[in-house]
Amino acid sequence: MARPKRNLLATAQETSSPPASLDDNHAIARVRKAEGKNLYLVELPKRTDPLLVELPARFRSQIWIKRGGYVLVDTAAFLDRENKLDGEIVNVVREEKEWRKQSYWPLEFVKKSTYPDDSEDEASTVGKMPPSDDSDADIRG
Repeated sequence: MARPKRNLLATAQETSSPPASLDDNHAIARVRKAEGKNLYLVELPKRTDPLLVELPARFRSQIWIKRGGYVLVDTAAFLDRENKLDGEIVNVVREEKEWRKQSYWPLEFVKKSTYPDDSEDEASTVGKMPPSDDSDADIRG
């Protein structure tokens, strides 16, 4: 069943501009990995262990969340329930430049990193031929 266009527009408008301030239990988080079933692994600026958060139904099939993107997480959403979830996504950062201007934007996220798990030290093999096998040269000649 298709969702009405007004729902899509309302969701887009809701995520387009940052709030003036954050609640105590809300935090900006960077998406590390999509776990499937509308669950995402995110990292908070001052925590070393990742959080497992859920994408609520109002965003599903309407907002695309990419790895390395930012979301606003409510860490107290599931405190009263006993489950593996650490929080719920309450907003998706779409206009990142506007969000970065806010005073509550974490200093740890000032430097833009597309994919935090990727290592820049490794040499890229994009567009290169695979390594040749020297044993083939001995057979040919």
